[in-house]
Amino acid sequence: VTGASFVVFNGALKPSSGFLAKSSIVEDGLMVQITPETMESLRQALRDKKDFKITCGKTDTGDIKEYVDICWVENEEKTNKG
Repeated sequence: VTGASFVVFNGALKPSSGFLAKSSIVEDGLMVQITPETMESLRQALRDKKDFKITCGKTDTGDIKEYVDICWVENEEKTNKG
């Protein structure tokens, strides 16, 4: 689990790169590189307020260890109010 101040979704990952998606820590945030098709699915999920899971790793290995989960929650923590 990684906490981040911001998340950047980059939809320019080429399918020929050999990766499903790539995630990396950038300063105090997270950058997720995804294919244009995944970006369109993510955008639709955000419009529909649906949870979305991005699987990161190489396409040719069955040993995938990273996921980026976008989850909608009912309660908002008011810890940074004001």
